[in-house]
Amino acid sequence: MLLGTIDARSERKGIASAELFAFLLFLLSQPLLSQQSTPQELFRKNCAGCHGEDARGSAKAPGLAMNQRVAGQSPEQLSAFLAQGNIAGGMPSFSDLSATDRSALGAYLRRLNEGIIVRPPIASQAARKITWGPPQPGDWLTYNGNDSGNRYSPLKEINAANVSSLKLKWIFPIQYFGLETTPLAGDGVLFVTGPNQVFALDALTGSVIWQYSRPASEGMVGDAKLGTNRGVAILRDKVFFVTDDGHLLALDRGTGKLLWETPIAADAEGQHYGGTIAPLIVDDTIIAGVSGADEGIRGFLAAFKPDNGALLWRHWTVPRKGEPGIETWQGKEPITGGGSTWLTGAYDPSSDTLYWSTGNPWPDGDDRDRPGDNLYTDSVLALNPKTGALKWYYQFTPHDAEDRDAAEPDVLVDTAYRGKPSKLLLHADRNGFFYVLDRTNGEVLLAKPFLHRVDWASSIGPDGRPVVKDPHGCPNDAANWDSTAFSPETRLYYLLVLEQCVSKNSGGYPDQQGQRFLRALNIDTGEIVWDVPQPGNARAKTWSGVLATAGGLIFYGQPNGGFAAVDQWNGKTLWRFPTNIFMKASPMTFMVAGRQYVVVAAGPNILCFGL
Repeated sequence: MLLGTIDARSERKGIASAELFAFLLFLLSQPLLSQQSTPQELFRKNCAGCHGEDARGSAKAPGLAMNQRVAGQSPEQLSAFLAQGNIAGGMPSFSDLSATDRSALGAYLRRLNEGIIVRPPIASQAARKITWGPPQPGDWLTYNGNDSGNRYSPLKEINAANVSSLKLKWIFPIQYFGLETTPLAGDGVLFVTGPNQVFALDALTGSVIWQYSRPASEGMVGDAKLGTNRGVAILRDKVFFVTDDGHLLALDRGTGKLLWETPIAADAEGQHYGGTIAPLIVDDTIIAGVSGADEGIRGFLAAFKPDNGALLWRHWTVPRKGEPGIETWQGKEPITGGGSTWLTGAYDPSSDTLYWSTGNPWPDGDDRDRPGDNLYTDSVLALNPKTGALKWYYQFTPHDAEDRDAAEPDVLVDTAYRGKPSKLLLHADRNGFFYVLDRTNGEVLLAKPFLHRVDWASSIGPDGRPVVKDPHGCPNDAANWDSTAFSPETRLYYLLVLEQCVSKNSGGYPDQQGQRFLRALNIDTGEIVWDVPQPGNARAKTWSGVLATAGGLIFYGQPNGGFAAVDQWNGKTLWRFPTNIFMKASPMTFMVAGRQYVVVAAGPNILCFGL
């Protein structure tokens, strides 16, 4: 019995030894095999099953060739990402590969994207050729749909009676976490943007006609580093686009070919200039501004020739020694004093006047070295579009100490006001006051809080200056860059607001978490007419804009995850589409082939709706 046990144990031991030996042989063979594998073989074995044999993507995973995110990373970064994986995004870790194999694979992925401008995938059939003619009534050819800055559309095929039948027609994805683009529409083509990307899409199907792209620029800060971009401008045969590093590009409207490129800032040494803006066309001029005031720049607005990008004029928003306004900077010379111009302005052809808002002074939270009003930050500037000369200005927040940018929409309205025909400028400022200005001279006709709590200033005085109680009081983010709208039918002004009080002296206010509201204001009195509270606590950088139409509707993005339409008169919700993703963009509408459509960016997707 003992002998049998010993024999059995010996047999098991022999089997175990054989198995161990075979396993060791297998392990020892792995480095030899991997060393013999080419990068292409490594990709085919480990990646092609999800990303496709040609690396252009499949139903399981996105393309890795001609991929903006891959193009912007070094081989070392790609190798590290392979080791880490992205479990939440469905990508496993490849830490089981040797460091040599991961390095080779990372280098291979980088070579697929190195030194190229990303081209569109080869289509199964010839892409549609873009042709264009004179502007049509249903086109949307500028950032706000018209020069006035008012997102009010005369289209009314989609109206309060049939909006409940609105359906999603198509989706176009862009690899970016939160698009802020407003598409332009003309001749059955939509032009949309992502980070350093422009796409021409068939308006009826969302299919790509052409694409222009380049890798992210190095050394960016703020929103430019995030890749934020709000759209393009169109003039005749060209599409104009601003890159993250503040270069103005002209692309061929029919093909997307780069025609010319010029830096908006000729000398950016020591400055943190970035580009996030949708340019504005005024006559035969392209006008564009810059971002970066939160990190230190000397802000300006500039105009360029459409044929070759030559500079026509530059208007600085922060003065230097000897220039008008320098007396309002009583400390050091404001070489990097702020005053960004990153939000698209408005234009009045009747008076040939350009209106543009400016951002905060810098440093925004430390005002010790900048006593004074700090012109021309937190202001609206009325400029001559041919020369850039200043006609008048109004400063909403003199000596801003709480980052109260005036980079909110300036909406131009011609209407009867207080019994007489008037040319108005409507502006709901980040400081919590709603303003009605006479746009011919900048006179304040009305200034009233549009939040329930505004305590940094008690009022706006007869001289147009705020009566300051506490410069660090509330709010500091009542409204933001997202679009607003005025309806001539209701005479109401519509916008998204944030009821929140978080400041150095907030002392336990009950609304510190914040809540957003879709709000309608009476422009004659400034009174709140109706509110639509938005569900959930307010999240940072989830400002979504509004669109008013002659169909009696307000379309808007619900910041925490929806796209909705409400009745202009009372705010009653008539239709809603759950996007289940934070909304950060402003909607637009257009008509093609006799049908009206509404488009909005939601997270990484462009959504198109129609009846």
